[in-house]
Amino acid sequence: MSTEASGSPGVGEAAEGKCPLGNRHVNREEVRQILRECQEESFWYRAVPLSLGGLAITGALIYKGVLVPSKRFGPFPKLAAAGIIGYILGKASYMRTCRKKFHRLGFEPGRRAFGPGFWGPGFGPGHSRHCHHVCNECEKASQPLHQRVLLNR
Repeated sequence: MSTEASGSPGVGEAAEGKCPLGNRHVNREEVRQILRECQEESFWYRAVPLSLGGLAITGALIYKGVLVPSKRFGPFPKLAAAGIIGYILGKASYMRTCRKKFHRLGFEPGRRAFGPGFWGPGFGPGHSRHCHHVCNECEKASQPLHQRVLLNR
């Protein structure tokens, strides 16, 4: 039984025991492109500005005497800490934007987007790519007959 013959999408696959969304192809190049964009944009638009801002503010506070430089190492530990904290906060602040980009590609937030076998075949049984989606037709097909009769009333 094919999808075209049944008239509604997914009914044929559900009757055959296949999930209609399980065959959805995820273009790995698009995923790599989004990952690359997220890394570059989070670095240039968030991490570098926050890091430099933290360095500038910390340097000004040390210069004004609000922060006291270390006797042994001078201002460098405080400046390094400000730069690292700014970098981490900048990278973390871009996570929501990256999540939105993946959502536009078809990955839903809160679900395991990169399941077993996404990056290639795994080792051993159970590591092949499969659908995590449970559609209504698949759920009905997996229920015992007496439950299906009660639900159809």
